[in-house]
Amino acid sequence: MGQGLDVHAFSADGGRPLVLGGVAIPGGPGLEGYSDADVVLHAVVDALLGAAALGDLGTVFGTDDPAHAGAASAVFVTEALRLALAGGWAVGNLDCTLVAQRPRLAPHREAITAAVAGLLGVPPGAVNVKATTTDRLGFTGRGEGIACLAVVLLEG
Repeated sequence: MGQGLDVHAFSADGGRPLVLGGVAIPGGPGLEGYSDADVVLHAVVDALLGAAALGDLGTVFGTDDPAHAGAASAVFVTEALRLALAGGWAVGNLDCTLVAQRPRLAPHREAITAAVAGLLGVPPGAVNVKATTTDRLGFTGRGEGIACLAVVLLEG
């Protein structure tokens, strides 16, 4: 089992897209970050790497590498999955929880689930994506950003 957590603040750049699970979410605002700031995929990468005892997102894909500037986080998932598979692991299932006061995420759950399942090479039934608010408490409750927690089961 591996767990991942990622947090990003909303960007002041009105042209930055909001990307969650590899899906562009209309209406933004986007999240601030070195890559595309996809909190879902960043949490998934950390969960994959953690379950396979391979470190974490920052260790494997550091922000000091210019190749990662503005990168689509799907690239990180693909590489983390490749590393896990090379270690003899296979993805059993994944559970993600998005924590956000805004935007409303329920209409996008199916698309995010399908996109993440596709990246991991598992059926959509092996991926669960849910969203919650913090009832206006903390930075997510004030609408300052989004957090995501992910748990993955690797089978070997």
